[in-house]
Amino acid sequence: MHRPVQRVGREPRLTRILVSAAAVPVMLIAAGCSSDSGSGDDAQKNASAAPGATVPASSSAPAVQPAAYATLPKPCSVLPKKTLDELVPKGSKAGKSGKLDEPAQRGNCNWSSLDNNGVKGSQFRWLNVALLRFDSDARGTGNEQAHDYFQKQVAGAQSVTGALGAKAEQVAGTGDEATAVRYGLKKKEGSFKQQTIVARVENVVVTVDYNGAGLAGEKTPDVAGLLKAAEKATKQAVAAVAAANGDGGAASTASPDPASSSSKAPSASKAPSASPSKSASKSTSKTAAKAGSGSASPSQSAATKN
Repeated sequence: MHRPVQRVGREPRLTRILVSAAAVPVMLIAAGCSSDSGSGDDAQKNASAAPGATVPASSSAPAVQPAAYATLPKPCSVLPKKTLDELVPKGSKAGKSGKLDEPAQRGNCNWSSLDNNGVKGSQFRWLNVALLRFDSDARGTGNEQAHDYFQKQVAGAQSVTGALGAKAEQVAGTGDEATAVRYGLKKKEGSFKQQTIVARVENVVVTVDYNGAGLAGEKTPDVAGLLKAAEKATKQAVAAVAAANGDGGAASTASPDPASSSSKAPSASKAPSASPSKSASKSTSKTAAKAGSGSASPSQSAATKN
């Protein structure tokens, strides 16, 4: 009987061929996935390195250095009684604070004194101390903003309308920088001698206005003496700022202050306006106080906008 020829060996071979053929697409797919993954990583790297690419949140710009001083002393208490007795002998206990004072940000205090000698004339004195503190923010560090304001205050004191013989000079040993501006002013009440000293200590600007006049025939006060007294008051006010912040502020160990050489000119917040001087009791006091405060007001830091 004739038997069909058994094709032993062909089926296994065909099976192997089919299995091998099926494995090829799997390998190609796996290779394709691997290739896509690598391309995605490269694209992400290239995108992050491209100009104008978004910077990840973890690599944000460094924070602005915090301001050294966080608070201010009470302006009417920055000068000791002995100094007030010397500068404004008849008004040392009658300091008047500004209406727009903010304890941690700004403040000013003024005193007036009239030594009335009747027909022999009178000696008038007017003193104002103004404090303004700057915080570090998007406009720059507190020191930089204070330096800019310091420069504007000095320029303002040198450009007072009617000032006679204005002179400016640096004051040594007073904060980080200090300038004194002095000039004369002719008023119907008499000849006034104005001293304005602007000082910066870290992020705080201190402005001291001090003027004097001899009224009703009294002799004009000594200009050198007035300036020396104003410098003394400014040094004490600067020291009071440091003392109110623990003798050195939050950044007393920081690197040397670069604000003096800064070219930035950021604006600052409004400073308070100084209240005008008022008389003590006599009619001559009213006239003198009005003239004295008027001569100093153009350079008061409390009335200047940054």
